[in-house]
Amino acid sequence: MAVENKNFDTKPQWYALKVYSGYENVAKQNLMNTIEKYELEHRIFEIVIPMEDVLEEKRGKKVLVPKKTMPGYIFVKMIYGDDIWHAVTRTMYITSFVGPTGRPIPLTDEEVRKMGLDGFKSGEVKVEVTVKVGDMVEIVDGSLNGFVGNVKAVDEKNQKVTLLVEMFGRTSEVELGFNQIKISNK
Repeated sequence: MAVENKNFDTKPQWYALKVYSGYENVAKQNLMNTIEKYELEHRIFEIVIPMEDVLEEKRGKKVLVPKKTMPGYIFVKMIYGDDIWHAVTRTMYITSFVGPTGRPIPLTDEEVRKMGLDGFKSGEVKVEVTVKVGDMVEIVDGSLNGFVGNVKAVDEKNQKVTLLVEMFGRTSEVELGFNQIKISNK
């Protein structure tokens, strides 16, 4: 049973949803089920739980652990309409859209950049980096600043590279933005 409404925007925008803290993954899965149930794939395009890798010590070893940067929130890229509001707010573990009286206000382009929702980090602009698989690069930003890694994969579209970085006696795979690396002189 498809939900239809002709009164909606035509351009997808990002919206913030308030969810039960600690249930972000369940809320995301429930929303994906709602999208499938009501055939909303043409209106809801992406669901993001903001995460970052944090270096933690576990059992005497330092490891990269993904952490939620905004517990209690998920972000959705969609073409909004009243029909979407009803479908989304009736999804289990989602309490409301962020906005006045639960009515959504789309995020501004600046907010989208600051939150890294379209593949960008705060203040980030497109970066021209000519790296290829096999290159050695130095990490110049983030918790691994100063480490050197071998390029395993390059994603030009999303401005990201996957590196193999040796730390604490083992090789780990790390994904970073072009703005976080430079060609290594080491």
